[in-house]
Amino acid sequence: MEQQLILKSGADRRLKRGHLWIYSNEVDTGRSPLKGIEPGSQCQVLDNRGKALGTAFVNPGQLICARLVSREEGSLEGELLRQRLHSALGMRQRYFPHPSYRLVYGDSDWLPGLVVDRFGDYLVVQVSNWGMERLQEQVIGMLIELVQPKGILLRNDHQGRAMEEMPLVNEVVFGEVPEMVPFEENGVPLLAPVHAGQKTGWFYDHRDNRARLNQWVKGKKVLDLFSYAGGWGVQALASGADSATCVDASEQALDWCRANAEHNKLADRLHTERGKAVDVLKAMVAGGEQFDVVVLDPPAFIKRRKDHKAGLAAYRHINELAMRLLAADGLLVSASCSMHLAADELLDCVRGAAHKLRRPAALLSSGGQGADHPVHPAIAETRYLKAHFVHLG
Repeated sequence: MEQQLILKSGADRRLKRGHLWIYSNEVDTGRSPLKGIEPGSQCQVLDNRGKALGTAFVNPGQLICARLVSREEGSLEGELLRQRLHSALGMRQRYFPHPSYRLVYGDSDWLPGLVVDRFGDYLVVQVSNWGMERLQEQVIGMLIELVQPKGILLRNDHQGRAMEEMPLVNEVVFGEVPEMVPFEENGVPLLAPVHAGQKTGWFYDHRDNRARLNQWVKGKKVLDLFSYAGGWGVQALASGADSATCVDASEQALDWCRANAEHNKLADRLHTERGKAVDVLKAMVAGGEQFDVVVLDPPAFIKRRKDHKAGLAAYRHINELAMRLLAADGLLVSASCSMHLAADELLDCVRGAAHKLRRPAALLSSGGQGADHPVHPAIAETRYLKAHFVHLG
């Protein structure tokens, strides 16, 4: 490793507080030109006085142009890579009795650009930067050694790779992987559409929030908006809900909902409705429908900081519509995966909607992402998920 990345004076402060990212405007390009570095290279990072700060993946064309992979000299590969994967696996095994979890969560596991989800005997791998792309074959081989899976699916067909001009790939790279893989969440047997589904096929991050809701649904009528494959709705049925209505714009997603309901012999209590959530909500309000529980778990309305104002308005609007469908003494689960929306801002959307509708509201609980999506204490961006459980009178 010959190349060096030299930082401007004072630009090392965040790194010394534990952060792992380096922005392109923090690099002293006069002494270490970014243009001369090939994407994915591992470079030694030095402060302005020449003191070594560690080793980083470098991608010179991105705003976040480097990510630390070690605070020592030497590349992330071989034995160090194996140790990192072994540590990530050990932590999940420590806290999860069933092998269904996010096995690797990027920066939080000191493996930037790598996500691995485990579904029992199957793994789904995603790589999102050139540095990890160069290590992909090593990663696959080490995962085979560590987990001994029946199959590994490479889901490198996501938007993040397109942004970095990386090839889009969706292929089985080891063994065999069925279209729908069996796994378990909160004691409920489920199926994940890993080949054709969103991201890796499932969203484990809401596991704890779903578990919390499962305590409060017995005998209730549940509406699951933006349902995807039924993570909330089907688990609610398995926990004793009288009925669950899953709403999604994708008919394929609703097919997966029905498959999960059938997998649990609960299909007779599941209803599905295809359409945009806002349109379906408005139609339900007009039709006078009422539910005991409404789960609002939309995709990120605020993907970039500049979207904040418009996104906040969207959260306000959809929370108000959801409340209009809640019966007296109903429960609203209002969630957001927008990194740029603070938990207090989401709660303020709920407060404002409740005040407008003149309904007394009480916050019962708030949750974040599960333990398999650990937050790096120095990187606020690794804490993105929030969910508020609000009782409406």
